Amino acid sequence: MRPEIYMNTAILLIGGNLGDREANLAKAVQLIGKIAEVKKVSALYQTAPWGSVDQPDYLNQALLISTSLDALTLLHTLLDIERQIGRIRQEKWGSRVIDIDMIFFNSDVISLPELKIPHPRLHLRNFVLIPLLEIVPDQMHPVFRKTVQELADASIDQLPVTKLG
Repeated sequence: MRPEIYMNTAILLIGGNLGDREANLAKAVQLIGKIAEVKKVSALYQTAPWGSVDQPDYLNQALLISTSLDALTLLHTLLDIERQIGRIRQEKWGSRVIDIDMIFFNSDVISLPELKIPHPRLHLRNFVLIPLLEIVPDQMHPVFRKTVQELADASIDQLPVTKLG
């Protein structure tokens, strides 16, 4: 008899604003699909840069995945996928080929030096909330006890987020 494998649910936001943005996001989804089951994928959203604004617009996309990996192993695997696509970490909030953020992991609250779950600024950023609305509007924020829909409704972020396609 095979032992049952517990599957974790993670919600990711991928994005980038350098190179062939669509191809980079598609490559990220393909590589994530090799280490997890990709259950849902949002449309692509073009978004204004947040933080350091003197840079090109981003493309962002939300993913719902199922994985047997624990949160830290998933984080390190996602960082490796970023490196495979060409990510070089230099400037905080600077331009990048790809960025893969773990937004939620199950309904866990994790506070480690290298990993904060849920993502600590997700409620402040429409470029995160709007793609999430498409795939997990009823996802409960385990700290604020509000759904993604409620967080989006209360957002004061005014940067434009445009659905493509």
